[in-house]
Amino acid sequence: MKLLRVGPAGQERPVVLDDAGKLRDIGEREIDGAFLASGGVARVREALERGDLPLVGAEGLRIGAPLARPGKIVCIGLNYSDHAAESGAEVPAEPVVFMKASSTMIGPHDEVLVPRGSVKTDWEVELAVVIGQEARYLGSAEEAREVIAGYAISNDVSEREFQLERGGQWDKGKSCETFNPFGPWLVTADEVGDPQRLPLRLWVNGELRQDGDTKNMIFDVAEVVRYLSQFMVLEPGDVINTGTPAGVAMGMPGQPYLRAGDVMELEIEGLGRQRQTVGQA
Repeated sequence: MKLLRVGPAGQERPVVLDDAGKLRDIGEREIDGAFLASGGVARVREALERGDLPLVGAEGLRIGAPLARPGKIVCIGLNYSDHAAESGAEVPAEPVVFMKASSTMIGPHDEVLVPRGSVKTDWEVELAVVIGQEARYLGSAEEAREVIAGYAISNDVSEREFQLERGGQWDKGKSCETFNPFGPWLVTADEVGDPQRLPLRLWVNGELRQDGDTKNMIFDVAEVVRYLSQFMVLEPGDVINTGTPAGVAMGMPGQPYLRAGDVMELEIEGLGRQRQTVGQA
């Protein structure tokens, strides 16, 4: 099942995409942690199967992030060996964990802003995990899979100078406004199936920059969720960005970082497609 939110920023309406590609009002106030924790996915599925959900006209509607502002966005760095190599880093022995401000989340087609003073704004296509149940000290991959509500596309936009050259931790190069386009859909875990068999790609100005597959993660989705639960409580509506494959600007000859007017397009098989034009803050 594909859940999404449509409408002007701050006034999004929760809907579901039916098998015919039509939008239907799900009759819920919001798609957020409370919705996920209270069995909202099951309620919507049952109502959709009964034919109880009214159609919503899609023409001209903006697609927002499919999840209302999350409690936290937790990120895994250097989780593809080819990306670690292009970054000049060793393959990590344990997941590299950092946080991203929840206010960075925007719609999949919203404008991404190069921060003031930035000369090294970069792209990263990533598989995002959405948590559906509270989780702490998970003991196995099976337990980890049970707390996953679904998956979406994240563009983990990054400012490399802020991240790596300005001291401190990575967060300030990751948390600038608009730095996490998300969606277009939250695809429920049952529809995705095996999250380690998903090709993911990103283009800049029509040129393919990233062409990877989630099968090449160093730490797979279940292990990432299990691992994080040893250090923090994962709550319904939390998002985990699971890392990016090779092909970022930082690792390319000439380092062609983003500038105003550039266009990013990205996709993950089964999870839809994003397109962002780059502007200037």
